[in-house]
Amino acid sequence: MKAQKRRRLIADIVGCIIAIIVLMPFFLVLINSAKSSADIVVSPIALPTNWGQMLTNMSNVINNQNFSYWTSFASSMLITVVSLVLLIVFSSMAAWVLSRNKTKWSNVIFMIFVSAMVIPFQVVMLPLLSTFRGFSTFTGIQMLSSYKGIIFAYLGFGGSMSVFILHGFIKNIPYELEEAAWIDGCTPEGTFFRIIFPLLKPVQVTVLILNGLWVWNDYLLPSLMLGLNGKIKTLPVAVSSFVGSYVKQWDLILSAAFLAMIPIVVLFLFAQKQIIHGMVEGAIK
Repeated sequence: MKAQKRRRLIADIVGCIIAIIVLMPFFLVLINSAKSSADIVVSPIALPTNWGQMLTNMSNVINNQNFSYWTSFASSMLITVVSLVLLIVFSSMAAWVLSRNKTKWSNVIFMIFVSAMVIPFQVVMLPLLSTFRGFSTFTGIQMLSSYKGIIFAYLGFGGSMSVFILHGFIKNIPYELEEAAWIDGCTPEGTFFRIIFPLLKPVQVTVLILNGLWVWNDYLLPSLMLGLNGKIKTLPVAVSSFVGSYVKQWDLILSAAFLAMIPIVVLFLFAQKQIIHGMVEGAIK
């Protein structure tokens, strides 16, 4: 019993240390968003003396014309919501077809999805821009500096992991449910949307949160496809407007970063039970 308690104590200590390391960046952003730029440079780790400075900094950020908080917030929200809806629908459909069709080609296509998960984005970012630019020139459909282009890119980059997670869940759904629907005259489309799609809710929440965190916080892909000075800016890209060649407004940078984190943190706090439930359901199945 003593050895078991000792191991449990060590595990608790290690867990606390990991939690502190993970939460430290958020803590630093929180306390420094309530300081002036000079105080941040002098003592970045010290607690703020005037928490009311946080409201002043946030007001300066929201009213700053270069940042355009509400416009950037609307752009981030539109890109994130549309990307997640398309990811869930198309990934669920692809995972269902690949799971139920036991052919050589379905296995090959699924392995292509899996292999795409290990390809770094830095390897494909230049070919991606070149391809989108050529497609825009050939078809006249603007893919760069547009909502449809970046949403299409997120659908491609997020589809591999989403299909992989959903595929493992669908394999363990009883096939008899689909056979019963077909006997009752249900079409394949009706079988999917009426029988299979509602059963995927636990794992879909997990896929939504994982992709939502990535899409909302992503900086590299929007900066490449939308441009740092384009008309469309997401919140992470807009934060860079406070970083100049010679001057860095740390009070505004950290306040803007804190404002950008609030929506996704609130979403995570409300959906954490569904995330854990989805992961456990997938593991059990």
